[in-house]
Amino acid sequence: MTREARRVVITGMGAVTPSGLSAAETWNTVAAGRSAIDVLEGSEFADLPVRIGAQVRGFNPEAAIKKAVARRLSPVQRWAVAAADEAMRQAEVLAGDPQAPQVHLPTAPHRFSIIAATGSGPVEAMQQATRSYLDGGPRATPLSLPIYGAPDAAAALLSQRYQSTGQAQAISATCASGAVGMGEGLRRIRHGYADAVLVVGMEDCLDPIHLAANATLRSLAPGYEDDPTAASRPFDADRKGFVMAAGASAILLEAEETAHARDAVPLAQLAGYGAASDAYHPTAPHPDGAGAAAAVTDCLADAGVTPDDVDHINAHGTGTVQGDTAELRALETALGTRSAEIPITATKSATGHLLGAGGVVEALLAVCTLQQRRIPPTLNLDRPDFPDHDFVTGEARSAELDTVLSNSFGFGGHSGVVLLRRWQ
Repeated sequence: MTREARRVVITGMGAVTPSGLSAAETWNTVAAGRSAIDVLEGSEFADLPVRIGAQVRGFNPEAAIKKAVARRLSPVQRWAVAAADEAMRQAEVLAGDPQAPQVHLPTAPHRFSIIAATGSGPVEAMQQATRSYLDGGPRATPLSLPIYGAPDAAAALLSQRYQSTGQAQAISATCASGAVGMGEGLRRIRHGYADAVLVVGMEDCLDPIHLAANATLRSLAPGYEDDPTAASRPFDADRKGFVMAAGASAILLEAEETAHARDAVPLAQLAGYGAASDAYHPTAPHPDGAGAAAAVTDCLADAGVTPDDVDHINAHGTGTVQGDTAELRALETALGTRSAEIPITATKSATGHLLGAGGVVEALLAVCTLQQRRIPPTLNLDRPDFPDHDFVTGEARSAELDTVLSNSFGFGGHSGVVLLRRWQ
């Protein structure tokens, strides 16, 4: 088998999200149709025009990371480490005490790569450093900022934790970051630059500054403080915007032969990837979803499948008027008449929008969908604005599934699409 023909499999998954502090908890919450969206806790949110979101709750960083290390990290980096550890443990390459884990990489250290997929990185680090500087001057600025304040810091931290010497870097493409990170990991293995890639999606923009800015842009759903679980309404006629969320998720990719050599059991295959740009507007999608359609078309071609082979779509589905419309037009362009027949769900209705981490979270949910043969419901889809499409609503739907298409689109026209396949 040539390197170019290598199949890429998923052998481990982890998550720290508003829906749960593990991959299993996150899946179970979403599949049960339970929303993680609530009124935001914290006095800093009191004066904002939008005060709802999906927060990570109940996470104890010291259960996963040494206290001396944890106190230097932003919350998003702590979540990233915990999610990465969970994925590595499921893949049986990490064991022992979380404070000092034993690592048995699935390949040589220089053949193990790490990608931190994030739209904004550890924004809290810069915000805290700015406050310290303004309050106390230059000498009050935290020394940790140059070390842990960049988007790639989590990748560097994890490479040291696991003693991997392959490429370790960040990838950023706004809300498509997670899907792009998955796709670049796929290519890295398929074309022989690595045997295994750990992809960690991470985001924490659930702060007053980002909330205020997005509210001013009218991107966020307003007026749901009395009923926050009703706010995220993808594809519904009454949708008003997205609901911001925070969290992290990790997926371990391996070459098929690498997993086989150590008797690892694949969870699914990452079979295809496509990415493109609208080149249209800083925030609005192309009205016809041109970039998104190109990404879907390229993803199917990359996987060697046709629209008839797609069994389910986990849509980007944020609940914005323009975004949902553009996505369905893109699917109609890329999939033709088949787009009306494929069951569609939008899990952001339950998790909130994890921005740059969303693509990895939704790939994880796609893998669980394939394994459980259950499609999670889209919440709050009471009046479909697009009645010709098959949306899964109400409760999870049982279905025979072999492939799931997972879409991620973002500001700036970024598009990333991955295709997951049941492992045969």
